[in-house]
Amino acid sequence: MRRLAVMLAAPLALWVLLAVPVKHLADDENAWAHSGVALLLCLVPAALTLFFGERLLRRDPQQGPILLLGATGVRLFGVLAVAMVLVFSVPLFAQGRFLIWLLVFYFFTLALELTLLLRGRPSPDNQP
Repeated sequence: MRRLAVMLAAPLALWVLLAVPVKHLADDENAWAHSGVALLLCLVPAALTLFFGERLLRRDPQQGPILLLGATGVRLFGVLAVAMVLVFSVPLFAQGRFLIWLLVFYFFTLALELTLLLRGRPSPDNQP
């Protein structure tokens, strides 16, 4: 539960640290919408992957590498599919700034998720 709280709090903190200055310094009226949607688009699958990944790793730690590769692939496909739908069907997201926000939050949540999963993985020496 603690790792899930970190997974939710860290990207939100990054959002506040980046979106507030960009909104005011770059005079970007769409900064809140672009950054907020990008954050949610990356955070939801990352939190779900972390939640289910921890459960799977507790049951079978040998599945760790397969889990990490599979989860990364599914997340990448899902985020990319939704982002492309937004870019091509909603004029607000057709600007390149949305994709920049998406890359920032995608890579941040991916790195954080992998770190939390790998640090929480049980040692193979502790297995019966």
